[in-house]
Amino acid sequence: MPVSNMPVLRVQPREDRRIRSGHPWIYANELVLDTTAKALPPGEAVRVYDAHGGGLGVGSFNLHSLIAVRLFDRNIETRIDAVFMAGKLARAAERRRNFFEQPYYRLVHAEGDGLPGFVIDRFADSFVVQANTAGAEKLTPLLIDALRSEFKPRAIVLRNDSPVRRLEGLGETIALADGALEPAPLVEEGGLRFALDALAGQKTGWYFDLRFARDLIASLSAGARVLDCYCHTGAFALRAAKGVVGKGGAAAVLGIDRSELGVALAAKAAAENGLDAICRFEKADAFERLESLGAAGERFDLVITDPPNFVKSRKDLGPGSRAYRKLARLAVPLVAPGGYWFVACCAHLLPAELFAKEVAAGLSLAGREGRLLAQGGAGPDHPVHPHLPESAYLKWLLFQVD
Repeated sequence: MPVSNMPVLRVQPREDRRIRSGHPWIYANELVLDTTAKALPPGEAVRVYDAHGGGLGVGSFNLHSLIAVRLFDRNIETRIDAVFMAGKLARAAERRRNFFEQPYYRLVHAEGDGLPGFVIDRFADSFVVQANTAGAEKLTPLLIDALRSEFKPRAIVLRNDSPVRRLEGLGETIALADGALEPAPLVEEGGLRFALDALAGQKTGWYFDLRFARDLIASLSAGARVLDCYCHTGAFALRAAKGVVGKGGAAAVLGIDRSELGVALAAKAAAENGLDAICRFEKADAFERLESLGAAGERFDLVITDPPNFVKSRKDLGPGSRAYRKLARLAVPLVAPGGYWFVACCAHLLPAELFAKEVAAGLSLAGREGRLLAQGGAGPDHPVHPHLPESAYLKWLLFQVD
């Protein structure tokens, strides 16, 4: 759409200060919502001006979302087309070049890469795309064209099944948008190869955000007996089993997950990487299995707990935060004296301070003492917009337990 034909929205008087300071979101109550604005379809590209006619930028508009406008560019004359999208993708890839030797990473992390609503994970020449907003949904054909021009992909998968789409009035779909998935896309990490199920796996099929935490775990696993709870497709388990050059890997690894597909993929990856003699996987509920292992007096040198999001909405904050306390209470007794416990939290609504507080409470309830040796978040392929600190959703802690 030519810039001159893009609909115009205006911000109410004295509501532009936060936006001019660099924040990429405009809320519905900050806009002048006249009859024309209310008639715009969800995801429409718009130009936004302040009350005095000063340009604030171009973005996507959705009246049905609390975040009514998500800005793509501050230049009021910018045209959002395939060329614009290709430029964003090229800069995102360049941003990651100094951090990753191989093309396995999150290519686009929404506002952190200037493409609100989009998440793209790259598996060499295969790409898995999530369009989580109405604006991203409408721009998806342009994004696909841009991916084709920049990367000549073998496959593009649309994983539009995230629950956050409901907040934008969108349905949930999964589709192969381009190319072929045979043979299955692979991810390489730590000298291991994992086949992905990009259509049926969780989210995009892989969790790049914990890559550097897995590096740390691998360095601690030599000769260890390891428990990987919520093992998904076995990334932590296999990295522990292989270890690092010069140290060697774990003596034995038990992976637990309630997903039958996840356990099957983990077992397949172990066999294909020659680690099936060290790793075994069980389909089980994590809390129940932790309790039964504790009752049996089992002990592990390294216990890994990377649970799903326990706080999916604000109403879940109380019970969800206490779930991390329960997780600590059940997991910590399984750690042999002097061993390590790793715990991660992917709930963006749970503040890091409250997460740490609940974990500490669980340690005390378990009757054990521990010391925090390391902590962190997602890697550099998950850039955070400086005005959206809440988008730094991932938190992890590593304890040594007495």
